[in-house]
Amino acid sequence: MKSLLLLVLISICWADHLSDNYTLDHDRVIHIQAENGPHLLVEAEQAKVFSHRGGNVTLPCKFYRDPTAFGSGIHKIRIKWTKLTSDYLKEVDVFVSMGYHKKTYGGYQGRVFLKGGSDSDASLVITDLTLEDYGRYKCEVIEGLEDDTAVVALDLQGVVFPYFPRLGRYNLNFHEAQQACLDQDAVIASFDQLYDAWRGGLDWCNAGWLSDGSVQYPITKPREPCGGQNTVPGVRNYGFWDKDKSRYDVFCFTSNFNGRFYYLIHPTKLTYDEAVQACLNDGAQIAKVGQIFAAWKILGYDRCDAGWLADGSVRYPISRPRRRCSPTEAAVRFVGFPDKKHKLYGVYCFRAYN
Repeated sequence: MKSLLLLVLISICWADHLSDNYTLDHDRVIHIQAENGPHLLVEAEQAKVFSHRGGNVTLPCKFYRDPTAFGSGIHKIRIKWTKLTSDYLKEVDVFVSMGYHKKTYGGYQGRVFLKGGSDSDASLVITDLTLEDYGRYKCEVIEGLEDDTAVVALDLQGVVFPYFPRLGRYNLNFHEAQQACLDQDAVIASFDQLYDAWRGGLDWCNAGWLSDGSVQYPITKPREPCGGQNTVPGVRNYGFWDKDKSRYDVFCFTSNFNGRFYYLIHPTKLTYDEAVQACLNDGAQIAKVGQIFAAWKILGYDRCDAGWLADGSVRYPISRPRRRCSPTEAAVRFVGFPDKKHKLYGVYCFRAYN
């Protein structure tokens, strides 16, 4: 009986203690720490943020600290941002801050800084976003022996497109695939980007490299040559292959561009060399495959005229399906890699804005 009475008294005292230390302010975040538990908590208000190439974005990150454990020494806090890679054992340094000392790394130099909205704000601002900025970022806050992390994903508006060179299908090893995308104003796509494209209706029966080194392809309409008619729709996975010896196509990703994509009005059809020169004469350059896909997908560009592109292919973008252009679907139509001496096509140009 004495033990029960003692337990009731302890419970009443503990409740009184809580009522003295809590308020009813709904805009306050109060974290309860065990006596010997962690005294530093890092959180991201959003798990994913969205932007586009050339834009600016803030990766949210805030930390909460127990002042009784650390005192008032804010300057002792170290904030580190890294980018996670498909190899989970590797991270790419982005930004480090400790007091007045700040350092940025690699291609992020001159483009990243802390938002600094409050003493507990570790959010990172990235300006003039590039295609390579897409991915997952880790915010790490360290004070003394305490540290905690949060992860934020940066997603970019854009389009995934399958690509193979003039040599034909299944001619690219992984490294050549990466370069092929870069040459077409794009980067090699991630699995998440390909998966989103598949959900958006991308159907392609040829396997291609992805950024993690895997080989996959998206099927929305199962059929015999593409895994079997009785299979379910999905992203087919060939697995991981030798990056030097294995050869496949590639899936590329591109986003908004800072410039003007257009079909050049010209009195005659052009050879490839004439097409290159015609764009130069107009103050532009012959357009790349990534640029025609971005113009089609993001800007809704529609033109039923086949034109040369920088890689020697001939294509045309259709946003409004119609007879004699693309009767059944909106798509960038592929004519092929014709003889560059044929005077059968026009040309698509791109003029970058300064």
